[in-house]
Formats: sequence, structure tokens, C-alpha cells
Amino acid sequence: MKKLFGKQINKIRKQSFLLSELVKRDFKQKYKGTVIGMGWSILSPLLTLLVMRLVFTEFFGRNTPHYTTYLFCGTLIFSYYKESTKSGMSSLLANQRILGKINIPKYLFLLSRNISSLINFGLTLCVFFVFALIDNITFGVHFFALLYPVICLVIFNVGVGLILSALHVFFRDINYLYDIFTLLLHYLSAIFYRVDNYPETIQRIFLLNPVYCYIKYFRVVTIDGNIPSLFYHLLCAFYPLAAFSIGMWINKKNNNKFLYYM
Repeated sequence: MKKLFGKQINKIRKQSFLLSELVKRDFKQKYKGTVIGMGWSILSPLLTLLVMRLVFTEFFGRNTPHYTTYLFCGTLIFSYYKESTKSGMSSLLANQRILGKINIPKYLFLLSRNISSLINFGLTLCVFFVFALIDNITFGVHFFALLYPVICLVIFNVGVGLILSALHVFFRDINYLYDIFTLLLHYLSAIFYRVDNYPETIQRIFLLNPVYCYIKYFRVVTIDGNIPSLFYHLLCAFYPLAAFSIGMWINKKNNNKFLYYM
């Protein structure tokens, strides 16, 4: 696995200029024709947070301390996951004309989409810290631990994007099926409700959801002021390593078939 990461990083370094140009292009295309532009990357999750705050506070927020921060953790992580994987899924088909003319690593298009989503996530994360401060969250050195789930989530999103982009080439209906899947995942990620009242067996089942794991990590650090256990760190690392390995295997196996099906 270490050799695999090292080999891919070296390839990315050689194509750094092309990657940066693809990121710029994706940003221009995404916000083309909008009045607010990049402001939507911050405004969109904030509006989602506002709606959920108004709708769910009465039902789930009465006995939940720092419910605004609790909600923001969920919307922040899930929005990043959805945007990153959804845009990554169409990365190959959206660039089929370029792929048919120039021989370049196909995963660069996926990475450019992920970098764009990561920048949006970083901007929203800054707003999250402001909201946490307003919500009387105590800041400390433990907040640096948030780097760990962010890194895990970045790799996980790339891995899922590799899988989805490959499947999308052969099976176009995956685009619609994934919308249904993300809707289901949204309700299974405990974004607006707590899982503490469920039996311990049910709480463990929630850990099978990687997105929930990263949401919970954020909540434990920001709201509880604690660092998750070693087991939880290993669990958070397992999902991205598995997704990335599967994604690379699928792309390597089908690399010569992509252009034929496009």
C-alpha cells in the first residue's frame, strides 16, 4: 500500500501543472453564470444548516447540548462527501473528448474535482469554527486532531470517486441510483438525531457507515472536547484504505476499456 501511494504521488507531481489547470477549469465551470460565484460553496451548507435547525430543533434539539454545532458537524461532513463523490463520478465521461485525443492519466480529472470540493470544504470549515465559537464551544489543542478525519475523508472520497467514475462509464444508470443512495445515507448518518438512545448493538451498526464515523469524530472533538479511542482511529483509517485500494484495482483492470465504452 505504501508503494502504491508513493508511485501515484510521483505521477501526480509530474502532472502538477496540468492538474492545477484542471482545477481552475472546474472552478470556472462550476460557478459560471452565477452572481455569488464561490460564495455558494459557503452559502449552500449554511442554508441547509438553517433549514435543518428550524425543522429539527423542536424534535431532536431540546436535550442535545450545542445542537447548532451538532448539526453543523453533520452537514459539513456529509456535504463534502456528497459533492466530492458526485462530481468525481462524472469526471471521466465529462472529459471523454480530451481522453480520446491526449494520453494522460485518467485519474487527474477525478483529482481536480476532489481538489475543488476540498477547497469548498476548507472555506466552509472556517465558517464552522466561527459558529462553534458563537455556540460557546471551548477551543483547545485537541482541535488539531480534526486533521485526522479530514485526511481520512479526503482519501475515502477519492477512493469512492475512483469506483463510481469507473462504474459510470459502463453503467450510466449509476448516476440516478447514487442519488437515491446518498438520500438514504443522509438519514443513516445521524446528522440531525442522536444514536445514544439506541441499543448498543444498533450503535455499533452505525459504525458501518464511514460518513457517520467521521461525523462522530468531529462531534467528539468539538462538542465533547475528547480524542476518540485507538480503535476508532483504526476504523477511520480502514475505510479510506479499502475504498482507495478497490478503486485503483478497478481502474487498473479496466483502463483499456474506458475509451471503448465512452
